[in-house]
Amino acid sequence: MLFKLLIFGIFLNNYLNYKLKNVILHSNFKNYQLNKANMYAIVEIAGQQFKVEKGRFIYTNRLAGETNAELVFDKVLLVDNDGAVSIGTPLVSGASVKCTILEHLKGEKVIVFKKKRRKGYQKQNGHRQSLTKIQIEEIVA
Repeated sequence: MLFKLLIFGIFLNNYLNYKLKNVILHSNFKNYQLNKANMYAIVEIAGQQFKVEKGRFIYTNRLAGETNAELVFDKVLLVDNDGAVSIGTPLVSGASVKCTILEHLKGEKVIVFKKKRRKGYQKQNGHRQSLTKIQIEEIVA
């Protein structure tokens, strides 16, 4: 039995190493590291904090505004400009993030199921969160 476990452990170790090498070699991991954006910011949008970079898409809770409308968020908590980090106390002065609303949509359905055993009580509800897809256009520091 011990011999079988030892052989299985060696096989599992080799298999995981092989898969990890394939993921690193055949993925866009290297390209992502080379083309990594030099500037990012931590911004508060609708009560949630997001790490944003220029050109990225973000899904947030539903925001007021029409499609293709420009938004500016001034609650910037941190800005990293190619290694020069500015941390706000609590906000970075003069920093803002400009973005565009791409579309309003709904998230995936979440099933809420309640049950009390032996009582015949069952309730099932569904919920779909209203979301807004925005694209980050510019980070002004």
